[in-house]
Amino acid sequence: MMFRRGFTLIELLVTLAILALLGTLVVPVAQVTAQRRDEVELRRALREIRAGIDAYKKASDENRIAKAAGSTGYPPRLEMLVEGVRDLRSPKQAQIYFMRRLPRDPFHPDPDASDAETWGKRSYASEPDEPKEGEDVYDVYSLSEKPGLNGIPYNKW
Repeated sequence: MMFRRGFTLIELLVTLAILALLGTLVVPVAQVTAQRRDEVELRRALREIRAGIDAYKKASDENRIAKAAGSTGYPPRLEMLVEGVRDLRSPKQAQIYFMRRLPRDPFHPDPDASDAETWGKRSYASEPDEPKEGEDVYDVYSLSEKPGLNGIPYNKW
């Protein structure tokens, strides 16, 4: 007597159902992992830019950089952190650089936008609840209104 070896149709269907169930579990985990990675990058970028803005303000308070009368001492443009400014205390008129490069907002949808354009900018004169651009850059924030894993929208971080 000869026995046929192989899988029955029911065994194949059960195997496919198990694989489909595992696939539906893996996709959300991968999405959360990618979102968490972008959130870590957003936190790092915000910390870096804010440290650069604070270093610029400190140099301004120490009279190391030229400041117009009535100016707050914060950089007029975000790009100045990378471009640098002339050090008034340096006998060789050296430049002071506050950042090596300006990080991008990982949640900004336009890949063609410049690094500075990916961020919302708040001037010193604007209200904390309604940030607006002005004569200087006091703070930066993400332009994304998407909620983070903690439930707080990225533009409120």
